[in-house]
Amino acid sequence: MSVVDAARPYAPGLALLVAGAVGAHLLAGAVDGLQPLVVAVALGVVGGNTVGTPAAAEPGVDVDKLCLETGIVLLGAAVVVDEFLAAGPTVLGLVLGTVAGGLLLAELIARLLFRLDGTTPSLLAAGTSICGVSAVVAVGRVLDARGAAITFAAATILLFDAITLVAFPLAGEWLGLTSREFGVWAGLSMFSTGPVAAAGFAHSPEAGQWATVTKLARNSLLGGVAIAYSVAYTARSATEPGVRRLWAEFPKFLLGFLVVAAVANSGLLSPAALDSIGRISDALFTLAFVGLGLSIRLREMRAVGGAAVGAVLIHLLVVSAVTLAAVRWLL
Repeated sequence: MSVVDAARPYAPGLALLVAGAVGAHLLAGAVDGLQPLVVAVALGVVGGNTVGTPAAAEPGVDVDKLCLETGIVLLGAAVVVDEFLAAGPTVLGLVLGTVAGGLLLAELIARLLFRLDGTTPSLLAAGTSICGVSAVVAVGRVLDARGAAITFAAATILLFDAITLVAFPLAGEWLGLTSREFGVWAGLSMFSTGPVAAAGFAHSPEAGQWATVTKLARNSLLGGVAIAYSVAYTARSATEPGVRRLWAEFPKFLLGFLVVAAVANSGLLSPAALDSIGRISDALFTLAFVGLGLSIRLREMRAVGGAAVGAVLIHLLVVSAVTLAAVRWLL
């Protein structure tokens, strides 16, 4: 099979993403204050919930995940290591505290307050505290959770991804947060990587970088948290642990991000090369955010159970309030 034949099934979806990205830049350029990435998500939501995604375009639209991960990898070229090292210990401490405290809080709220049982509380805890749907799937596989439980938890996370994508940039403006404060706050409090990056860049490019880097630090804890859950559930159920499955689920693009950041800060790349990498990263983010918007189905959001929504809402409000206070105090 030739390269052209292999790429043909992806062409309609890629064309749809490109059209949305071009439209987003045109609209953002025509209206002062609009960010192309925010417009890209909005166009995707409108298109996905009115016309829908044609079946022929679905394979190409699914490439949005690769665009997002590649964009994040290339974003490493925009990271000024000295600046992040200065705040590194503080941000790392905030990440560790948020993940550890968030997991415990989510478990307690779901099990004690809303009486959810089985693996659902753990799936919700992983999704809210680490990296959204990716963590739900990874921990769900480690725990051999039923498909219905994984789908239910993932739908709940996606609902709040859509809400926070709009709410956090508005809250950041209202609270008067600096770019660094908002970026770290969003990276600590929001759930999935795509919405975190979109919300950060909606505030400012600097906030987008801080949000993404902070979120990647949370994502990097997925393996350790999944192992901890595997051990805990194994001790309780005497089943075979699923730790060997972790590598398949671990977000490997984190390693690429670190490599690109190291090369960019070594002085090996010229300013022109770094600028070109930045433009490619921006383009990939725009394509990814069109796909992110297309994946948000408002009708499916309404089917999410009230108990799970209540548990995640309380978790989000508590964690975002605590992390906001910590960010303002420490940064």
